[in-house]
Amino acid sequence: MATLCYQPSVVFSSSSTTITAINTQPKPQQLFSKPTLPITLTAVIATTSIFTTSLSSLAAPDSPYRIYYGTAASAANYGGYGGNSDKKASAEYVYDVPEGWKERLVSKVEKGTNGTDSEFYNPKKRTEKEYLTFLAGFRQLAPKDMVLNNLALSDVELQDLIAGADSLVSEEKKDEETGQVYYVYEIDGIGKHSLIAVTCAKNKLYAHFVNAPAPEWKRDEETLRHIHQSFKTVG
Repeated sequence: MATLCYQPSVVFSSSSTTITAINTQPKPQQLFSKPTLPITLTAVIATTSIFTTSLSSLAAPDSPYRIYYGTAASAANYGGYGGNSDKKASAEYVYDVPEGWKERLVSKVEKGTNGTDSEFYNPKKRTEKEYLTFLAGFRQLAPKDMVLNNLALSDVELQDLIAGADSLVSEEKKDEETGQVYYVYEIDGIGKHSLIAVTCAKNKLYAHFVNAPAPEWKRDEETLRHIHQSFKTVG
């Protein structure tokens, strides 16, 4: 995956890769929209409300969600399939997982190549899922459009979703409790909907994805927005 953090002379840099960004500046809030189909009012209201719910309101004991504690371990240190370490104590990020969703175990190879750290899916429709990727070596976020476009460089599905999107809305949000800055994106594509949250912490970039086919999005929108809003970094 390409690097995503901003520096005065080079937009994105890491220990292994350097990408020089094209000097483009999108209009605020909206990166892409087909002229024939403007962004719906529902999409705009939804994105402006993202993260307005306190990030501290994670899954309660009687909640239909459980909290996942992600450690973002490197591929070299990845214990994999059911280690004995205390994940809650060493967690770098958390998000809610709906009861009944299943975890897809991520291999060391996958973790090392595209940075996928965790993934859960709805067993009734495996393409309805949430997952997190991370990259080490990033101190701060680059501009919103650059971050999304470079995330897509190593994600063919995201490339296709952006290319065929009916609307794409972005916004910068700040956690009032911690001051942590998040970029949030909502993409309404052909037959698919995606919610993405990106942030930098602990010299790493974290990207949390919530994807669903159109029928599941219409049915489960409230649940999908909840798990999108529940993501945050910790520690």
